[in-house]
This record gives sequence, C-alpha cells and structure tokens, in this order.
Amino acid sequence: MESVDLSESNRQKMLHGEHLIVRLTYISRYNNDNLNGEVTRILEQAQQNNERNGITGALVFNHNYFLQSIEGARPVINALLRKLVQDDRHHSLQIVECREVDQRHWNKWSMKYLIPSDENKGIALKFSTGNEFNPYLMSTNQIMMLIDTLSELQEQEGQRTSQKKKPWYAFG
Repeated sequence: MESVDLSESNRQKMLHGEHLIVRLTYISRYNNDNLNGEVTRILEQAQQNNERNGITGALVFNHNYFLQSIEGARPVINALLRKLVQDDRHHSLQIVECREVDQRHWNKWSMKYLIPSDENKGIALKFSTGNEFNPYLMSTNQIMMLIDTLSELQEQEGQRTSQKKKPWYAFG
C-alpha cells in the first residue's frame, strides 16, 4: 500500500514540475535603508530556508549589490522568485538567466556567500566592466565566470584549512 502512495506522490510531483531542476541567476541593489546586521540575518534565514526547500546556490554581496545563482525544483524556484520580487531589503531585481539544468552546479552547499574585502577585489574587477564592481554592467558569461572562479578559490581554501563552515571569499 505504501508503494502505491509513493507512486501517487511522485506522480503529483511530476505534474507540478518538481522533478525539473532550474537555475535562476539574478542581480539586485541592496536597500541602504536596512538596519545594520540585516545582511547577516538575510544570509542565515536564506541558508535555513534553502536547505529545507532543497535549494542550493551562491550569493555574491557587497555593500551595493546582490548577485545570486540558485537551483532547485522549478515550482520552488518560482515561489522563491515571487518572494524575492516583493522583498524590500533589495530593489531593481533583474533576472540574468533562468534555465533548466541536468544537474546542480552548486550541489555542495545550501548557500555560499561573499562579503566585502580588499584582498579579492581584483577577482571581481577581472570579470567586471570598468574599475568598479557593478553586476548590472556584466554579461551573463562574466557573472557566471566570477561565481565559478570564487567557488574554485573557496574549494581550494577549504581543502587547505579543512574547515566546513569557513566564510566564502569576498570583495569590496
């Protein structure tokens, strides 16, 4: 009897597209009216919610911009996008890319993030247009190469330190 219920459950999920994995990459501007410490709370909340909802991803943040690539079941990503559009902690949200993927690219974490620092500013500028980081001026390829490069550096650093919860690289 349980296998019949499981099959019915799987059939229902398939009807809603839950078997399809989507990667959504977007950029937005940080709302400077937010209180100090708001970003830390956003990150903690996102990590908890994403893990519970089967969402993986990478978040790039400096004091002006969010750049995020998230992956998950299509209906889950669509629901999250609706919430993101209405979230007043940021504004000017633009979708850079949204597509179905065969496998997750960010499957090693529920959410990794970047915080500003001078040490890795050059990495962001390498993929940027001009001499300041502005994801609105970057192509989809530049954005994905930036996230991939930072991800590789984080993995290398993680192997050297062998710590699970070390913060991800950052730029100013």
